[in-house]
Amino acid sequence: MGRYFTGDIEGKFWFGVQDSTDADYFGVQGEPRFYHYYFSEDDKKNVHRGMLECDRTLGKYRELIDEFFNNRDSYNDKMLLEFLDEKLSPKKHTEEGIRYYLEWYARLNLGKKIYDCILKQGECSFEAEL
Repeated sequence: MGRYFTGDIEGKFWFGVQDSTDADYFGVQGEPRFYHYYFSEDDKKNVHRGMLECDRTLGKYRELIDEFFNNRDSYNDKMLLEFLDEKLSPKKHTEEGIRYYLEWYARLNLGKKIYDCILKQGECSFEAEL
């Protein structure tokens, strides 16, 4: 069973990686039970700032995770561990370590959806399941 967000943007939160309140990171607090988010043009700068912070935190892992997910419908932690260890040999990654990067990666993708929606519609509104 997954947790979804719906409204002007739609998607599914990453299981075991992404909290339902992840959009709080971009400067608007959700409302309890179903978290309702509303972003306006006034919030665009905060969303952009949050995306830059995500990108900075991910560093070189952003491009590597992009490459990993390119043309891939599903994954597990072991697959990603092996991919990263191969790309960054001789570095050994841990599941805890990759979860850290996956959390930031999932957050960046959510931020992009919010930002693109604001650019397109001038606002972005959605509900997130708990």
